[in-house]
Amino acid sequence: MPKVKSGERLTLDALQSKACTKQKIYRTTQEVFDQFKVNLEQLQKYLSEVFDRIDKSVEITFRDVGTFEAELKFGGDVLYFTMHTNVFTFDPSHEIFKSKYIQEDDSRSFFGMITVYNFLADSIKYNRSNDLGYLLARIFVNREKHFFVDGEKPMSFLFNDVDTMELSDGHIKSIIETTVLYALDFDLFVPPFKEVNLLTVQDKMQMTGLASWRTAKRLGFEIGHNKEK
Repeated sequence: MPKVKSGERLTLDALQSKACTKQKIYRTTQEVFDQFKVNLEQLQKYLSEVFDRIDKSVEITFRDVGTFEAELKFGGDVLYFTMHTNVFTFDPSHEIFKSKYIQEDDSRSFFGMITVYNFLADSIKYNRSNDLGYLLARIFVNREKHFFVDGEKPMSFLFNDVDTMELSDGHIKSIIETTVLYALDFDLFVPPFKEVNLLTVQDKMQMTGLASWRTAKRLGFEIGHNKEK
């Protein structure tokens, strides 16, 4: 083997360490996301069978959108589960760096990310491009499948122990069920009258049918931690 200069060796070692770690995290996250898809489809089939007997007008569907996205529609809500293709770490001031598990091995502080967004089903059905969706959860998983969830309560309380929590099929089912319940409990509110009582001529001219009014569950309101301040 040819002699390697010290600078080249440092570059080689750094590339081997960082690149190999990130590739492992990517593959692990992809594997986890595939498990999410399986569990989403299983939940959809179960709920569909139940509602066929209760109320057939309640539509419950699952759609595998592609390698990095899946959709679960139930009643008036849609959840989009999306896998990010990049690997992330956190600002040094982040709470995660107080973890003994992370302190023992810096490479454990790199995570893949899966996000869960909630939209109104009609926003998608009628292509209302001005409507808003809400981020309910971000699932972070490292190369050893240790994970935590950053999101709306109770997700951030239930899944916040990165030291001991290794992502399992049971955890995935629980995360899905928790996001579904949160979306169902997160109702559509009418915005305050004074926040929507003015409209410019330009806005009116640009409006077309069902796409005209921006609609969201908390339009004019703050949610999550901002709501509680």
